[in-house]
Order: sequence, then structure tokens, then C-alpha cells
Amino acid sequence: HVTSDLATDIIIKVGDLKFYLHKFPLLSKSNHMQKLVLKASEDNCDEINMVDFPGGPNAFEICAKFCYGMAVTLNAYNVVAARCAAEYLEMTEDVDRGNLIFKIEVFLNSSIFHSWKDSIIVLRTAKSLLPWSENLKIVGRCIDSIASKTSVDPANITWSYTYNRKLSVQDKIVGDSMKLREKIESVPKDWWVEDICELEIDLYKRVMTAVKSKGRMDGAVIGEALKTYAVRWLPDSVDALVSGVHSWRNKLLVETIACLLPSDNDVGCSCSFLLKLLKVAVLAGIDDSSKEDLVKRISLKLHEASVKDLLIPARSPQTTLYDVGMVQSIVNQYMTHEQRSQDVEPGKSAGFVLGHGSLLRVGKLIDGYLGEIAHDLNLSLTSFIDLSCSVSELARPVHDGLYKAIDIYLKEHPSLTKAERKKICGLMDVKKLTMEASMHAAQNDRLPLRVVVQVLFFEQVKAAARAQSRDSDARTTCVSKMSPDEEWDKTMGEDCRSLKKKMSEVETNEDGGQKNSKMGKKKSR
Repeated sequence: HVTSDLATDIIIKVGDLKFYLHKFPLLSKSNHMQKLVLKASEDNCDEINMVDFPGGPNAFEICAKFCYGMAVTLNAYNVVAARCAAEYLEMTEDVDRGNLIFKIEVFLNSSIFHSWKDSIIVLRTAKSLLPWSENLKIVGRCIDSIASKTSVDPANITWSYTYNRKLSVQDKIVGDSMKLREKIESVPKDWWVEDICELEIDLYKRVMTAVKSKGRMDGAVIGEALKTYAVRWLPDSVDALVSGVHSWRNKLLVETIACLLPSDNDVGCSCSFLLKLLKVAVLAGIDDSSKEDLVKRISLKLHEASVKDLLIPARSPQTTLYDVGMVQSIVNQYMTHEQRSQDVEPGKSAGFVLGHGSLLRVGKLIDGYLGEIAHDLNLSLTSFIDLSCSVSELARPVHDGLYKAIDIYLKEHPSLTKAERKKICGLMDVKKLTMEASMHAAQNDRLPLRVVVQVLFFEQVKAAARAQSRDSDARTTCVSKMSPDEEWDKTMGEDCRSLKKKMSEVETNEDGGQKNSKMGKKKSR
């Protein structure tokens, strides 16, 4: 009800509320009310029912108060509803100068869009007022305002923002002599990423697309923004990821983040974060194109990953614990990329050294991963061998990690046939085992006897070589007339021939008397 000495002559119903008002103030400001009142008079009715009124009773109350000349308080939380309601009522300049639409537009342009946090609040409230807010370009103007502010030089940021994360490495303040005030006033490059995390997925995508289109944002900051948003909304547990309540949302979230990743694959998100996205992508069942894009990005940074990152849970109908096929695809793409890099720049020694370093890390990573999945009773021998063989020989100067993985597989799969045991042990080169691994292998009953003999043989050769090296160092006063190769052949020839003869004898014994394999091992030692 409006307080007045005059009796009300019109009833406006909005939602569940009825407003008892006077016709004249409403007609003087609203073109749409003029039409509705005229129609009601023709129908001999004094009540008007407004269906689907944007903003509901609260928004209509703001408009009604304005018509009566009462003070109206606008803020970031109600301005969108008031603007949509004024548009519905056609409160334009044609009806009266300085009407509500004009005043709200002035407020939006002079206050709301100049404020960082108000722009975000308005954008969030606009979601519930679609399509009105979209047609009035409120959504678009908010997005442009937010994107423009993210591109401002951090040194010129004067407004408040939310920052609860640790500073990124490039933004850390390392000067111990720096004044406290300078530390407080310094603004990190990614100052804006937390505030926009409260946006719904579709609006977040539009904001990030606008930010990227400006072309002034560093790829690493874009990656940090996407990571922060994913951490904010993705559940931690696997059960929550695949639950029917939020599975569609998780799927949309991963697809959105995947399409927003920086175009430059060398910057932006870490390999660990990309692998977490891939885990969710597998569990949520997103489309193959998005997964393939993630696999490609991960393969370029595989040397940064950890074994834990690669443990991607398998989905039905797979029977294994982890999705080994997905890791196989990543490794294959990594090796293809590595080969292309060597083909394109074969003469760059610095690039070769760096590339070889990452290759060694990948070799160690895959051996560690093989050790983890070897515990899986459902892991087939073929999958284990294929993944092991997908890594280049250059990535494994030492085979200790591979030996450990093979030993675990043999232990967890005791039903392997003699041929299968021989096949899996053929993956490793016993010449590349360290002394510690060789000592373990020489006493390992799970290994085929032939492998044990090979280990002993090459350890004997290495020991003789070390002894010869010490002797040659001691003879500093004598000048050898033979070349190093000739001296090696002469010194080692007899030992090698003797050991090879013994080895062939043991192999013959193994083939002729498998039942006495333990005795054969003992004799070989």
C-alpha cells in the first residue's frame, strides 16, 4: 500500500504480492502501464496481473517508488533487476525526461562499470535475469569492464581485490631490504583470478575468452586462473566426480577449461594440473577431441610429471586399476615429438643436452610408473611390455628401475610360464644394471637361470675391468707399446672366454635339467 489521503484506484499483482496504487503516478512514467490500464478499463477491471515480470515484486517496488517521487536506493545487487523492470514498463525519455531508464544507465556507466567488484556482482546477478539482461547488453558490458581491468598494469591497481593464494614465483618479493610498505603495495600479475572464480561456468568462459582476446595477458597467468577455477569447483574425491548429481557439471567444467588453455603449449598450466584435468576428463566421460588435446599438451611436458600424476583411474569396461592405454598414448606422442625435435635441429648441441635431460627424466618416470602398475593382478604382460618398449633406449642408461618393475611383476604374477618370464626379462639389459641391482638379481629366484648367469658374467667382466684400470694407473713409470684396445683384449680375452665357456655349460644344464635349476644357480654363482 502507498500512504496517501487519496484512495487507491488500481491493483497491480506481481508474483504473490498485490500493490494498491494510483493510476496517475504510474501513467506519467510508464508507457506500458498506460496500455495495461486502458485495456483494464475496457474490460471493466481494476486489477492488473503482471506475469513473468523481470525482477519480481522487489524490482516493481523500485519502479513504483520512482513513479511516486520517492527516494530509490540502487546498488550492485538490485540495479540489474531495476533496469530490466524499467525496460518492461517502458519508462523511457519519450514518456518523461529524466526517467528511470536514463537514471539507471547513468548509474551503471558512472559507478558500476568503473568498479572491479561491482562489475562482478552485477554480472552474477544478471544470470537470473536472462534474456532481459543479455538483450539490454548488461552482460556484455560487464564482461568488457572486467576484461579491461585485468589488462591494467598491476602497478596502477588502486581498487581492492581478493588474494588468498601464495605469490607465484615470478611475483615473490626477494629484496630483504625492501620497505614493508612497498611489500604491501606490490600487486601480483594474477591479482584478479580469485574474484572471478565465483562466476558460473558459462559466464566464466565468456570473461576468460574476452581476457584472452585482449592479447595482453601472459599465458602463465591464464594458466593460473584456470587452475584456480578448477580447484574452486572440482571435487576432490573420485566418487563425487562420477556421481550423477554433478557429473554433467564436472564434464562441462573440464571441457570449458580445456578449450580455454593457452594456445602456446610451452607456457601456462603445469603438467601436473593437466594430468589432473585428464583424470577428470576420463572419469566424467568428456568427448574424445578434448581428451586428445589434453594428451597432446601433456606429452610436451611429460618430463615434469610425477608417477602419482600418471595414475589415472580406469573406467569400465577396463579391468585394470589404472588407464595404462592413456599413458601409452602420452608416451608415444612424447617420443614422436622428441624424434621430430632431433630431426629438425640435429646440430644444436645445447638443445640436444637439454632434450636428453628431459628424456632421462621420462625414462625414470615410466620405470617408476611400471613399478606401480606391476602390482595390478589384471595388468596383462602385453601391456607391460608395450609400455616399457615405448621408451627410447637413450632414456635408460641404467636399468635398475626397469629391473625393479619386472621383479614386482614376476612376484605379483607367479603363474607366468617359462616363456613369458623369459620374454619380460628380455626387456632389460643386464650390462646396464648397477652393482647393487646385479647383486640382488644374482640371488633372485624369480628370474630365469639364463638371466642370473648373464648377470654374474657381466659383473665378472666389470670387476676385471676395474682391477685392470687400477693396475694401469699404478704403472705410471712404464710406457706400454700396445694400444688401449689391444691391451684390453689381451687382459680380458682369457677371462671372457673362460666365463663364456662356463655360461654355455650352465645354459646346457638348464635346458637339460630344469628340475635342478636351483642347484644350477648355486653352481653358477
